[in-house]
Amino acid sequence: MTVSSKTPRALAHAAHRAGTLSPSEREVLWEMEEHFWTGGTDNARATTANNAVMIFPYPSGILQGDEIWTHLQQRTGWRSVVMAERRVTWSRGIAILTYRVSAERPDVPIFKALCATAYLHDSDRWVRLSHQQTTGI
Repeated sequence: MTVSSKTPRALAHAAHRAGTLSPSEREVLWEMEEHFWTGGTDNARATTANNAVMIFPYPSGILQGDEIWTHLQQRTGWRSVVMAERRVTWSRGIAILTYRVSAERPDVPIFKALCATAYLHDSDRWVRLSHQQTTGI
């Protein structure tokens, strides 16, 4: 067996050539994400792909397509949301937003989670492909 001592070359994969979004594009995405929390089910549905996947804390779990909207009707109405530790990763028309959220509404304790949302830039607009919430932070 021969062992090479050469340093591995960087992969030429598209993810290694990620660029950056303009400040205005970032602002659009963060506004969409905030409205996802505060804008109600109709707003969220209008900015989400038909076959999107969302992962919510137990007992909801993994939801896809129309299952999402049944679940969100029971969980909308956040009166305020704070997104901290915001990060955006972008490559070839897909942007992933990650953040720590603190959301509040009158009838429940403050909800805290780590979140990740993927958006696709398609036909000159952004559409949500997936969203995940991790609680217990």
